[in-house]
Amino acid sequence: MKNVLIVEDNPAMLRGLEDNFMSKGYYVKTAVDGEQGLNSALAERPDLIILDIMLPKLNGYEVCSLIREKNLEMPIIMLTAKDEESDILLGLNVGADDYVTKPFSIKILLARAEAFLRHRDNEKRSVYEFGNCRFDVIARTLTRDDREIKLGPGEFRMLHLFLKKSGCTLSRDEIRNAVWGYSHFITLRDVDNCVAMLRNKIEPDTNNPVFIHSVGELGYKFEQNKIYGNNFDN
Repeated sequence: MKNVLIVEDNPAMLRGLEDNFMSKGYYVKTAVDGEQGLNSALAERPDLIILDIMLPKLNGYEVCSLIREKNLEMPIIMLTAKDEESDILLGLNVGADDYVTKPFSIKILLARAEAFLRHRDNEKRSVYEFGNCRFDVIARTLTRDDREIKLGPGEFRMLHLFLKKSGCTLSRDEIRNAVWGYSHFITLRDVDNCVAMLRNKIEPDTNNPVFIHSVGELGYKFEQNKIYGNNFDN
């Protein structure tokens, strides 16, 4: 049974969301303000969070940011009465995965929740293979042609991020926050340097990378080239 935390201060809205998620077989935990929601998220570690933006004590942006600072990766869908692009971008930039503008269709919200949870289940891999490399998350090892390649902590987290998000363009900011947290001591140049070191360890030819591709000025994308094999679940 999947656990969902719903953080909403409107009693009628909260009850409606709770009833609908429970009818779909979710175990539902609720909170009526940002502080309560944050404490519940940190203590319960739910599979999914439905998070209103306009909340007492702590707003949704603050709650989302503080959750991500603790390196918790559960999907967060924000509920907002605002549809301004700047508000939506702010939510995504602090770590939200999606947003729904009020009023909304409960069927659409449930469908989005289910899609995020399916994607999260697909991410729960322990072993990846690409090219002549094998990456074992649990053993924390990378082998290339059956020879172990040493990875620093940042390189390990970066490679795991790239593999989980294979095919997705990741900005330097997104990579920095996912790998090192919201640290002011890590620069975007540090991100580039770590990518360069990782390329030296996994690419057949660092001058013509087949796995970690630069995407203009935005960031990077990890691509699983068909010539070099596919990821598999273990």
